[in-house]
Amino acid sequence: MGPAAAFDGDVVLSKRARYGSIGAVWALALVSSVLIAIISPPDRYASWLSLALAGCVLLGLVAQLATQQKDGFVNRLAATVTGLFVILGVVGAILGIVAAAQ
Repeated sequence: MGPAAAFDGDVVLSKRARYGSIGAVWALALVSSVLIAIISPPDRYASWLSLALAGCVLLGLVAQLATQQKDGFVNRLAATVTGLFVILGVVGAILGIVAAAQ
């Protein structure tokens, strides 16, 4: 087998690179939720969090497509979206308590 036979044209990313795209989207969700908590008035928390969730889900889809790796795509996308729901859900619950207390 020559060098051409060993390389079939597919670029294989490391696990760190593939799963780093998940962490990047989670970090964006966390940063956006902190910004929402700081900037938004309490009566607008739910609408801004919903918008942040929609934007992060779309960004997660783009990030997973950008890896160009079909192996594990569904698992990585599911992990991305599940993490987004957890992060924004917990922040939403905390902000809901804060808004109710005011």
